[in-house]
Amino acid sequence: MKGVGIDIGTYNSAAAWFDGEQVRLVQLEKEESIMPTATHLDRELKTQTGQAAVDQYIDENRDRIVELTPEVIAKSSMLMEEGNAEDPFSTPEVATANVYGQPWVDRGLPGRLFRGVKRLLGNPELRRLLVFNHPFRVVALVTPVLLRIRQSIEALTDSKLEQVHFGHPVLFEGRDQHRNDLAFSRLKEAGGYAGLQEMHFYPEPVAATLSYLHDEEALPEGTVLTLDFGGGTLDLSVVRFNGTEFEVLSTSGLSLGGDHIDQLIFRELLFPQLGKGEIWRRVKDGRLIENEFPFEEFEDKLLNWAVTYILNQNEYRSKVADCIRQGGEMGEKFSRLDDLITHNYSYLVFQSIKDAKARLSSVNETLLDIPELDLSIPFSRTQFEGMMGGMLTQIDGVLDEVLAAAACVEEDIDVVIRTGGSSQIAAVKRRLEARFPGKVTEHDPFTSVAAGLAIASYYGYEF
Repeated sequence: MKGVGIDIGTYNSAAAWFDGEQVRLVQLEKEESIMPTATHLDRELKTQTGQAAVDQYIDENRDRIVELTPEVIAKSSMLMEEGNAEDPFSTPEVATANVYGQPWVDRGLPGRLFRGVKRLLGNPELRRLLVFNHPFRVVALVTPVLLRIRQSIEALTDSKLEQVHFGHPVLFEGRDQHRNDLAFSRLKEAGGYAGLQEMHFYPEPVAATLSYLHDEEALPEGTVLTLDFGGGTLDLSVVRFNGTEFEVLSTSGLSLGGDHIDQLIFRELLFPQLGKGEIWRRVKDGRLIENEFPFEEFEDKLLNWAVTYILNQNEYRSKVADCIRQGGEMGEKFSRLDDLITHNYSYLVFQSIKDAKARLSSVNETLLDIPELDLSIPFSRTQFEGMMGGMLTQIDGVLDEVLAAAACVEEDIDVVIRTGGSSQIAAVKRRLEARFPGKVTEHDPFTSVAAGLAIASYYGYEF
């Protein structure tokens, strides 16, 4: 008998199986057990998943000029000349023309990349997404990832996958139960299409707790607080255990994750190096016009790397070219912005941000190094923690909430488990250590949830 667990994250996924003694991770990529939660569809609707999907998107949009064309939304008719009422063969002359909407159709788009679809599962207003004039339900965009994971598990275990424990954040879509129920329903439907016949949903922080209790046998009984801080959400649980018996006392969560932090760093450190706040000077009708460059038109697309390529069209680049011509330090900044847009460097920039952020977990100062943009920005832990002030306050609040719901205080907690990539941030570690001195431990940041789900599957635990 084997227990199988699947952890579909907002940005990365993992899977594991358990035979009653040892947990084994499933290799989802060529050399990795962690796979990007990504789906790519080309114009023939051929599907790629995982890292291959991300790589294809980056390659096909590098140096691609984007021209959005208007779409016909109606036809108009105008009477040019009336017919002669006395002539039975006379007909009126009517001019017909197409009515075009705003230019928004990217006719040259080679393919669509979907990441973070997990966040869309609970949105009742989002029933279908148009992909190359084909309506796709959100369920259909999740199914290929689940299918690949199922096939990888079956290839490794050499048996058909019959039932699986599936991880979920404490709150899929905030505190709206209807939206959470819809997310579960859509995820279960996608699993069915992918051949997962029996799915049992289980909270991610509780799964991470089970993984820890399986690996660590130091305490015969006690109370565990688990903080699972990943790429898309922050999830917590309080569990009381006695040997192999355990009781979940409370769970809580926030829609706050590493991707929010990465965007914050991009905004604070890189926007000023790309032209934000600069004065745009140009001559129009013989007059010198000066105003702050409209950087807000670029911000959302820069912060969401999957759509940055949209900026590579004349509407945006002509403004950037004006500023480059002004020369000097300002010209250098806008040259960087132009390089980022035309070469589709946004994904690489975010990878550099993640690397610098990770280094600050172990050092006090580092460099945010982006050779593609000829940038090397000093980045200190003090700066980073200043940026995160509001988020750290939110983390304190949800810690208070999960403890109160469990009818516990700090002294009642015997072990605090940190897991998830963002739990390695020094400020988060320090905050936990201050509240729970000597009780905080790290446990398998990227695979603990998948491992715990496999254990829950083996024993048939329900929540």
